[in-house]
Amino acid sequence: MDHERHQGHVSPSQQARIDKTAEIKKMIEESHSFVILDYKGLTVAQDTEFRSEFRKNGVEYKVLKNTLVRKALNELGYTEFDEALNGPSAFAFGTQDAVAPAKVAFDGVKKYNKMQIKCGMFDKKFADTATCEAMSKVPGRETLLAMLVSVLSAPMRGLAVALNAVAEQKAQ
Repeated sequence: MDHERHQGHVSPSQQARIDKTAEIKKMIEESHSFVILDYKGLTVAQDTEFRSEFRKNGVEYKVLKNTLVRKALNELGYTEFDEALNGPSAFAFGTQDAVAPAKVAFDGVKKYNKMQIKCGMFDKKFADTATCEAMSKVPGRETLLAMLVSVLSAPMRGLAVALNAVAEQKAQ
């Protein structure tokens, strides 16, 4: 009878894991992308600097338990990440710019020469290390918007020059 009474009971530590898994699922769902890094070998100063770079670029960088991330991903239907979720893992979530996590992560790998990118997710799809590296080379959101504005404004500049030439010609 005692056993029946405890079946529905969840211990505080179990509830904390359930809550943390739900929080991780929410981060995954709300992110444009994320990258999983093996961060081993960084000094405290390097880690602080690295975290600062992520923050400056609107990326949420966290060290999370592999088991909880695996559970969250599995509950969302992803099993491709299971192999990467071993050993030290840090997670960079891109909530504003999809390429920022990969860009900052690969810059850090080059700068500190101590970490490696395990894999990531872009457009809700698994991305291996090579895909993450390719994404790190795509221009960021701000650069792409500036390029778009330039392309869109070019015809207007051309029209303004032509109208000005016509106006000057008529004035003569």
